Amino acid sequence: MGKDEDYSVKLQLIDRQRLPAHIAVIMDGNGRWAAARNRPRSFGHRAGAEALRRCTEICRELGVASLSVYAFSTENWRRPADEVSFLMKLLIEYLRQEVRTMNEQDIALGFLGEREGLPDAVLAALDQALAATAQSRSMRLNLAINYGGRRELALAARRLAEQAVSGELNAADIDERALAAQLFDGGGEVDLLIRPSGEQRISNFLLYQAAYAELYFCPVLWPDFGKNDLLDAVIDYQRRERRFGNIGQV
Repeated sequence: MGKDEDYSVKLQLIDRQRLPAHIAVIMDGNGRWAAARNRPRSFGHRAGAEALRRCTEICRELGVASLSVYAFSTENWRRPADEVSFLMKLLIEYLRQEVRTMNEQDIALGFLGEREGLPDAVLAALDQALAATAQSRSMRLNLAINYGGRRELALAARRLAEQAVSGELNAADIDERALAAQLFDGGGEVDLLIRPSGEQRISNFLLYQAAYAELYFCPVLWPDFGKNDLLDAVIDYQRRERRFGNIGQV
C-alpha cells in the first residue's frame, strides 16, 4: 500500500466528532536528522519548517481548532550563536512566506512567549503576520517563540500579585480561572500533546494548559513527521478514555 492509499485509509478511521480541539507539538529531532545525513544542523531546521507546513495542512483539513508548536524555547538561547542566528532568520522567512497560505486557508497566527529579547526584525515579521491573519477563523496556529512554561506561570503570578497589591483584585479571588486568564493567549487547554524523536518528556512546554492532555510519543524525527504520523496520533487519541479524575465508564 502506497503512502497516499495508507493516508486515505487512516483518514477514514478518524471520528470527526471526537477530534482534539487543541493539539500541541514539540518539534524535536532536527539536529539528529541532519547529523544522520552528514549535513549541518541548519539543514535539519529548514526541513523541520517543511514538517510544520505539513502538520498545519493536515490539522486544517481535519478541522482541528488550534495547533500550538514549540518553535524556540527560553533555553534555546544557550545554543551556539550561529545556530540561534540561523533560527531567527528562518523564523522571519517562514513568517513572511506563510502569510498568504494562511489567509487562503483561513488560519490565524498566534504568538506564545515573551517579546523582550527577540530581535527587532523577528518582532516586525511577527507583528505583520499577526495583523495580516487576525481575521481568520477556521484554525489558529500558535508559534511558541522565546517561550518557557515555568516562566509563563511566574509572569502570570506576578501580574496577579500586582493586581492584588493595587487593589484591583482581592487575593481571595485568585483561583485557577484567574491564573489561566493571565497566561499567554494560546487556545486554552491542550487535548493532545505530541512529541516525536523518541524523547519522552514535555520540556517545559504548556505546563498548565497540558495538565490533562493525552501524551503521544513516537520515534520519528520531526523533519520526517508526515501526515500519516499525525493521523496515527489522532487515532491513538480517539482510542483513549479521557476521565479527568473521574472513574470513567463501567
